Parts: sequence; structure tokens; C-alpha cells
Amino acid sequence: MIRHDMIERVGAAYVTANIEGGEYSYVQEAGSKEALEKALGKSFNHFKLDIRFEDDDYVVLIETKQKFVKNDEKQLAEYLQEERVLHYGKKIIAILANTNDDKVKVWQSSIDDEHFLEDETVLDTMEHYKSLFAINKQNDREKVLKNTYTLNETLHKKDIDERLRSQFVGTTLLYIRDVLKQKGITVINDETRQELKDYWNGLSAKQIRSGIEETLTNLLDGSDNKTLKVELLQKNVLNDQKVKRLENKDWLDVLDEIVGNIYKYINTDSSEGQDILNLFFIAFNKYTGKADKNQAFTPDHITNFMCRVTDVDRTKRIFDGTCGSGSFLVQAMVLELADCNHQKATDAEKKDMRQKVVKEHIYGIELEEKAFGLSTTNMLIHGDGNSNIKKASLFDSEDFIREANPDIILMNPPYNAKPITIPKEYKEGWKADAKEDPTKGMVFLKYISDVISKMNVERLADGERKKEVKVAILLPVSAAIGTSNFISDMKTSLLEENTLEAVFTLPNEIFYPGASASACCMVFTLGKPHVNADGTVNKTFFGYYKEDGHKKKKNLGRIEQFDKDNNSIWKQIEEKWLDLYRNKTVEDGMSAMQAVSGDDEWLCEAYMKTDYSKLCEEDFQRTLNNYLAYQMKEGKIYES
Repeated sequence: MIRHDMIERVGAAYVTANIEGGEYSYVQEAGSKEALEKALGKSFNHFKLDIRFEDDDYVVLIETKQKFVKNDEKQLAEYLQEERVLHYGKKIIAILANTNDDKVKVWQSSIDDEHFLEDETVLDTMEHYKSLFAINKQNDREKVLKNTYTLNETLHKKDIDERLRSQFVGTTLLYIRDVLKQKGITVINDETRQELKDYWNGLSAKQIRSGIEETLTNLLDGSDNKTLKVELLQKNVLNDQKVKRLENKDWLDVLDEIVGNIYKYINTDSSEGQDILNLFFIAFNKYTGKADKNQAFTPDHITNFMCRVTDVDRTKRIFDGTCGSGSFLVQAMVLELADCNHQKATDAEKKDMRQKVVKEHIYGIELEEKAFGLSTTNMLIHGDGNSNIKKASLFDSEDFIREANPDIILMNPPYNAKPITIPKEYKEGWKADAKEDPTKGMVFLKYISDVISKMNVERLADGERKKEVKVAILLPVSAAIGTSNFISDMKTSLLEENTLEAVFTLPNEIFYPGASASACCMVFTLGKPHVNADGTVNKTFFGYYKEDGHKKKKNLGRIEQFDKDNNSIWKQIEEKWLDLYRNKTVEDGMSAMQAVSGDDEWLCEAYMKTDYSKLCEEDFQRTLNNYLAYQMKEGKIYES
């Protein structure tokens, strides 16, 4: 970018040149070379900065190069030191900018790795650079997770029901954020915390509840089913008798704890902050069950893995037909918003991208009332992607699926759905008195597949290409084994128009402390037949992904573990899982490639080779113990 365009982009009104050529001389500003050396307390090599901008207490320094190199950072650092000693207290943004392309490197306050702004990839406006200093919250994952446990204890003492806590905390957090915005508070410190306590101390418990309702009502403006969502908020949270019994002091305790121990440590404007916010919200979801105990909420690290497997980015439209609390949709939205921030674009352009994501890319359906309320709240907390969340049955929502026009489908359907909720044409051969879905959830995918198939027929009729849709779906292991005719027939039917790309066997008790079902993740491409036109079948990748670096902890679920250097074990494992899948690598004890049909078993255990180097005496003892337990269960041997 040429110099003139740089000036126009940041703002010509803010340029403060003090020598010919439009440059800024710190010697000229100091009065002499000697005066500048005295101010610095040392000699210097550079003093003529290419472009300087100033607006009140904010300064932007730009040093231009045809193509900057690492060593140029020392020159820019020298200008920043000179700026600091001659203009004490100024808030400084320092930039290296190429003139032969649009590449820039941006630092805030100091030229070092800690202050390098990785997301600043293009030159932006003075207003944007000033806004960077308004972000005063620091992300602290460890403190948030620790304080989340303490907050849960507080809610327990206040007698807030476990199944209510997640949405209670979510709506309260939204209310706090609105109050902070109204009062112009950007920093949480002792002074502002006391200001908030004084404000809430002057309100009655009823006024606080009304404030929460008003906040949610305003946030839901323009949302589909706004009236229903507000009614559910009143019914499931604000009109709950235990919530209504909270006195002013109780509210003050809860609000102050969230402000000082949670919100203070989350910068929601950053990608990392969104991740921490997601973890915070999910920490309460495990206390919020669905009507069916087998319909468990998906762990956050698994939703992230499935998003990465399906290549979620800012260009993709995401759909979940049984969205529950919205964990898949939130994770996908967080990743898409992060992708927007990583684009080479101005802040205004990134804002437009983010608006497109939250308004046009996130679609979900949920039938169960409490889970629907959770998903709405969850979306609002993460940036308002709630407008396309619908309370309905998936099987009554063909028009909505067409509207969503998904590129990626992420799902964890109920494994034991009541047949009464499923259309007659999908229950052919089922027993009249069947109490649960014999396909173990695969019928949900089959319905979506049929809708996509209809859409593709119409596309072809209009001269358009068929659309291929990526799917990652969690199903019980029993659906992959397929010993019943119902499951085998369903698998065969799915492969007529869709390709089974991969199946990952997941850790035992993945939903602990919720459902006890063992699960696997199946990856499909809808709209691409499993059998090629020439009759050949592409091999499916199978992963034996049983170890995820998490350990069970009573009352807390499965907790992420860290190595001796405090690095996440899961993050290392996740990269391994993805590398094996993306490169279709066969590794003994971990993965296999196999061509399969609907009659075959869809689990890695059936095809992979054992890595005998990892076997130990405990493995043999465990196998013997399991076999002995089986024999006793079958009555073939008896304990004496």
C-alpha cells in the first residue's frame, strides 16, 4: 500500500508531520539531538518516523518498508521509546507496513511477542486502534474454571435447582453485560465493582428480575418466536418459586460473584475469551438434563473436534436438527467468528463478516422445552446467533431445513426416541408396541438425508450441480455394529445416496456424568453415493479414538488433563486424531481403512491391527476379569 493510501486509511486529519516530506522527527520535537539523547538517557540511531498520527491520548506510529524484515522491528522500537519519553502517557500503536503489498505487523504499547497483535492483519482506522485500548479484561481460563465451581456452590446454598442453574446463570450474565454497557464500564476493578454493588443494592429483588426480563426481551428483538422465548424464560427461570424467593442480598451475592470472579476474567471480544465463555456455560449444562436421561449434552472438546473434522469456517452454513443446549452450534459459531477475525480485512469488514455468520449461518431445531431455552440463551451469550433456532420436531421441519440450506450438519440425536414422534413412513416393520427407536437415532439422519436428496433433485432439474453436505453425527456403538435388521437396513439405505467417510470409536462414558451410552462419531457426505458410478467403493477411515486425555472426577464430569509442562494432553491427542483422519493414515492400534457396506460392522475394532508393543500384564488381567464377569452374568459359572 502506498503512503497516500495508508494516510487515508488511518485518517488524514490525524497526521502530525513536523518536517518536510510529511515525516515526523523526534529530534525536531525534542529541540535538538542532545535534548533527545538526554530524554532517552542514551544515544540513538533513528529519529525520522515515516508517518505519525495523533488523536487526544492516542498515537499511531507507522514505519514503511518495501518489504520489512525482523531487524526493522528494532528501528520501530526505537521510535516507540522516543515517543514515550517525549509524550508521556500516550497510548501507542506501532506498525510496520509494506509499500509493495498490504502486509503489516502491529504492536500495542511495546515491540515484543507479548504485545504483538496477531489478529491485526491489515491497516485500519484511528477509531479502530483507539478501540483496542478499551479492551481491558484479560482472559484467565484457570481462574474462570475454578470460580465456576465456587459459583455453583453459591447457587446450591441459595437453593437454586440444579436443572435451572445453567439458564439462570446464562440470563444473569446477559443482564450484567447490559448493565455494564449502560454504565459505560469497561474495566472490572474494586471501584467499578463497588459502583455496581451500590446500584444493585438500591434495587428490589423484583426490580432485578424485571431487569433481566427486559434485557432478554430487548436482545430477542427480531428473533423468530420471540414471544415463545420470552414466555419460556419467565416460566423456566424468573417465575420459578425458588428464584422468586431470592431476596436482594441473595441477588447481590450472585451478581457480584459473577462480575468479580467470572466476567472480569473473560474478554468476550477475543476468540480465546469466547472459548472460555463456552467452557463456563457448559460447566452448568451438565446439571441440566433433558426429559430423557439418554439424551446427553455433548462434551465441548468433542464438539470442537467434530467441527474441525467437517472443516467449519466463516463460509459454511451450519445445521443441527436436535440442537439441545446449542453446544454444536455455539462451537461452530465461535470457530466461524474466529475465522472472520483472522481474515485480512478492516475492522468494519470483519464486523460485516461476523454479522453474516450470526444471522445467516447458524440453524437449529430443538423440541424439548428446557433445552430450547438453554440454546437460545447460549446463543445470545456468544453473540446472538439465536434468530434461527426453532422449537419444533425435526420431522415437521422440512421447510426449515430447506431454508437453512446447510453445508455442514452436526448432531447428537436422541438414541431412544419415542416412536410416536417419528413419521409413519420411517417406521415400516417396527413393532406396534415399540417403546423406543430401534435404529438408535439413525432415523434422524435418514430424514435429513431425504430432504437433501429432494433438494438435489430440484437442483438438477434447474440445471444446477448437486450439493454435497458434510455430516458429523454422534450415535451409540450399537448403531455401528448393526446386528438388528432395522439398523442394517437403515445403514444400507443411507449408503444409497451418501458416503460413509469415517467412523471414530470414542472414549467410554463420554457423556459422564449424564448418559452412560458408549458412542461413536460417524462422518458422512450427503449427496455423494457410497458406491461410485463404476461400481467401486471407496474405503472408509476408521479411528480407534478411545483415549482423549480426560479423566473422570466425581461431580465434575470428565476433566481435561495436563502434562508436566502444563500443556493440554487433549490438544496433542486432537491433533493426532485429525492428522490420521485427514491423511487417511493406517496405524496399528489406532486406525484402519476398509471398504464397507450396510451389512458390515462400522467400528475400527473390526478392522485394525493390534499394536502388541503397547500390551502389558494389566491388559491381559482386564480381559480375563471381563470374561469371568460375563460368564457369571450368563450363569455359566458361579462364585464360590
